[in-house]
Amino acid sequence: MVGNSAHHVVNSKQLAEELENIVIDEDDILNSHDVVSLFTCTPIHKVLGIVKERLENGFMKVYNKMYGYKLAVDGVVELLDFILSTTYFAFRGKIYRQLFGAAMGSPVSPLAANIFMEHLEEAAIATAPMNCKPKLWKRYVDDILEVVNKDAVLPLTNHLNEIDDTNSIKFTFEEEKDGKIPFLDTLIVKREDGTVKLLVYRKATHTDQYLNFASHHPLHQKLGVIRTLMDRKDKIITEDKDK
Repeated sequence: MVGNSAHHVVNSKQLAEELENIVIDEDDILNSHDVVSLFTCTPIHKVLGIVKERLENGFMKVYNKMYGYKLAVDGVVELLDFILSTTYFAFRGKIYRQLFGAAMGSPVSPLAANIFMEHLEEAAIATAPMNCKPKLWKRYVDDILEVVNKDAVLPLTNHLNEIDDTNSIKFTFEEEKDGKIPFLDTLIVKREDGTVKLLVYRKATHTDQYLNFASHHPLHQKLGVIRTLMDRKDKIITEDKDK
């Protein structure tokens, strides 16, 4: 049910492939939006409504046929409601229940947040005024990469912050700096001709330290560190000289 949107990004490899042929106009910039505390601000009653609607529109028939189930839509929604609302935790000897949002650490929370964000972005893009409508919109959970007119960032942010009628989802933004912007684990760099190239992004606190080969970890884990670094280099970085 999740990830069927054209704006959904699976990982940085897919992002690199989709940005390969993009050209950014002179009056446009790279911009990113981020949701403040998405999981704990996700309106659960909205998620349940979206899930029920999608199940009734065909997903349930596909699941039942594929796996031989005989599940009812209302039963699935009731179970999901139970899981998302059973958010008890202990602190200093007292038991509390989270009253709003999805619980941090629950396996179903990313799915619930993703479903709600797909619904929200669909409404946001469809109703965005022409003067701030993004030319590119790619989202990984709550991180959004856009290409927009340089004067449209604030109007777009204001529009996004008004789209959720529960008033719980709020967005912050970050504009490109010196033609560069980080997104996922990539650094997107705008060239002079409007095309972009990708580098691996590392935060200022990155130490260049990895797993010590003399440690007692299994050999496949030590080799996996190198294999992962080589895989990122091959699938993310655009130009050979940067690799």
